[in-house]
Amino acid sequence: MKLFVGIDVSSQDMKACVMNFAGEALTAFTVENNLTGASYLRDQIVKIAQKNSISEIQIGMEATSVYSWHPAMFFHEDESLREFNTKVFTINPKLIKKFKESYVDLDKTDQVDAWIIADRLRFGRLPLTAVMQEQFIALQRVTRMRYHLVHDLTREKQYFLQHLFYKCSSFTTEVDSSVFGNAMLELFQEQYSLDEICSMDLQELASYLQEKGKRRFTDAECVAKSIQKAARSSYRLSKCVEDSIDLLLATSIESIRSTTKQIKELDKAIQKIIDGIPNTLQTIPGIGPVYCAGILAEIGQIDRFSDQASIAKYAGLTWSKHQSGKFQAEETKMIRSGNRYLRYYLVEAANSVQRCEPEFRAYYLKKYHEVPKHQHKRALVLTARKLVRLIDALLRNDQVYTPRRKVNN
Repeated sequence: MKLFVGIDVSSQDMKACVMNFAGEALTAFTVENNLTGASYLRDQIVKIAQKNSISEIQIGMEATSVYSWHPAMFFHEDESLREFNTKVFTINPKLIKKFKESYVDLDKTDQVDAWIIADRLRFGRLPLTAVMQEQFIALQRVTRMRYHLVHDLTREKQYFLQHLFYKCSSFTTEVDSSVFGNAMLELFQEQYSLDEICSMDLQELASYLQEKGKRRFTDAECVAKSIQKAARSSYRLSKCVEDSIDLLLATSIESIRSTTKQIKELDKAIQKIIDGIPNTLQTIPGIGPVYCAGILAEIGQIDRFSDQASIAKYAGLTWSKHQSGKFQAEETKMIRSGNRYLRYYLVEAANSVQRCEPEFRAYYLKKYHEVPKHQHKRALVLTARKLVRLIDALLRNDQVYTPRRKVNN
């Protein structure tokens, strides 16, 4: 017999409902969301399981930010619960909400929510067991932080470019060099006025760029000329506005450098963790440690998923069907749910792979030319979907990628 435990988790407490296979609530109570409360809840579950000769326990809770993580790990790792073949699930709140809608006239209380979760467990067809091994969890925390820092860096660079247009409106059109190179950032951090840049000796400016750019310019004098040309053709600001823009540029530069440094530190940590997780994903051309880590961190153990289609659905790389009678819609939208972190790393990895691997490049170009608009975005998402099939096969079979070998799923 099976026992189903629904837990409604908040930052302060956990409301639990224990249900048998017939749908009868055996008990319901509330404990604090801490080690003491979880231990008491565990003891009560074990007592009920022993009393009713239970052979399997399923524990479910909504994925409520960080609040459900500690309880899920606690119940997953507990030795006394393992004796009853306990499985722990964290369930998308959207699934619980839709399931609850089938019950009319139910009150909205946390205790009712715990009962709904237990009943949802009883109905089965759950997408996957929630808890991953510890090394994947450690990796996930690092890769998700990197994801946020990369997006912060992108946003900060956009702010910098806006302020740069105020400072030197012709810079991006006249200067054929990266705005975010060390030499350029140093130049703007020095807060030179446009007139000062125009009056600089050309050789002196070229030498400055070479020194700050660590001699990476192939023609520093040409870059210096373009900078002075941009300065001469740009609009002038009043002293009051220019001082404010200089301050904002300096602030953005500090933020960009700080965030870039943090990302590099995280990359080192990612490399260290990924070295301890056996996998063959990096044998795919274009997938390095960061993309590999991001994908593995969200997938975890491959046996959490039944097949490649379930991974794609988990990542949100699935299209809804629209069919009625003999009608079948040709254009459908991607589902809006899914793990955004996994989707991000899969799409970024697909973009890198299609540039390095001929088979994926050909597939990308084929999909690119099938439609007149949104070509790159559509082709890239479809390439990511193709990549999911390859990733599933390599991880599930512990295979090394070979370009001539086709994976059919």
